[in-house]
Amino acid sequence: MKIVINKKIVILIIGLIYIIGYPLIFRHNNYILNIAISASILSVISLGVWLVFVIGRINIGQGAFVLIGAYTTAILLVKLNLSFWLCLPISGFIAGLLGFLIGIPILRLKGVYFDMLTLCLTEAAMLAMLNLDFLTQGARGIMNVPIPGALKIGSFTIIPAFKPGNYLSFYYLTAIILIITILAIWRLYSSRIGWNLQTLRQSDTLALSSGINIAKYRLISYTICCFLGGIGGSLFAVYVQSVFPTSFKVIDSIYYMLYCFLGGLNYLMGPILGAFLLTFSFEGLRFIQKYQEGIYACLMIIFMIWLPNGLMSLKIKKRTTFKNQPYHRNIQAYVLEIVKKFKE
Repeated sequence: MKIVINKKIVILIIGLIYIIGYPLIFRHNNYILNIAISASILSVISLGVWLVFVIGRINIGQGAFVLIGAYTTAILLVKLNLSFWLCLPISGFIAGLLGFLIGIPILRLKGVYFDMLTLCLTEAAMLAMLNLDFLTQGARGIMNVPIPGALKIGSFTIIPAFKPGNYLSFYYLTAIILIITILAIWRLYSSRIGWNLQTLRQSDTLALSSGINIAKYRLISYTICCFLGGIGGSLFAVYVQSVFPTSFKVIDSIYYMLYCFLGGLNYLMGPILGAFLLTFSFEGLRFIQKYQEGIYACLMIIFMIWLPNGLMSLKIKKRTTFKNQPYHRNIQAYVLEIVKKFKE
């Protein structure tokens, strides 16, 4: 007897456990909640990196925009005393705007040249935050960042003010933002824009022949990636309540890539699976954390060679991958078929 598993039901069950079951069970265990909060923030950031993978590019500079988002929120909260609920979208917007401006020239590069330039972005952002002492306080960083206050419309309170040490509030905040991000990226990925982004991964020549504006769609993907990095940085700043120039380094950008590789580049839930799995596993095996960088490097090599489609490809039939789906058929072959018909 063949057992058929409905993917939508499985996703719904996991979502209910994540939103309702997990916080109810561990509401008094701050340590366990802290791991889930960190994994949720990392998932939001990694989804941006995954979106750049969709167009066939490797982004090793996401840490730069996470740092920009974190500093933007810290500066607005500490120096201008703005509400966190304004700082959150502003941080994402500023990171996205900078990504848009930087993306205009660098997205013209291909292959290793683009990869190496994005690698330098994180280091450049770190040095900029270190030297803009009048704004970022240099190496001292910005400390005592206030936690989110109440979100009100008139006299009506939508979200009550967070209490110090209340990890449950942060859990729900990061969980809701992660779910909104998943839904937004899924909607984008399954839309006409998403189809055009996926075409870029196959061939630039093919995309041009299909009438796709390559520069435009690359810029869309990269800008959204940077926006999500800024949102993740903003969440990090209020959660940790401090930010320093060295809070996000090049190695962090590489970790965001690893989460995508581990879960699977062909799957929307891939970076989320990778982020949660590695975060929980390394917290559970604290005695090997000093070898974390070496283990991450080995994992990346292993998965790139023996499991290029990630962990999600183990339980999903091969026909569901990007290149084998009926509606993801090779467009180049389709164009050749049309050309042959015209010749006949």
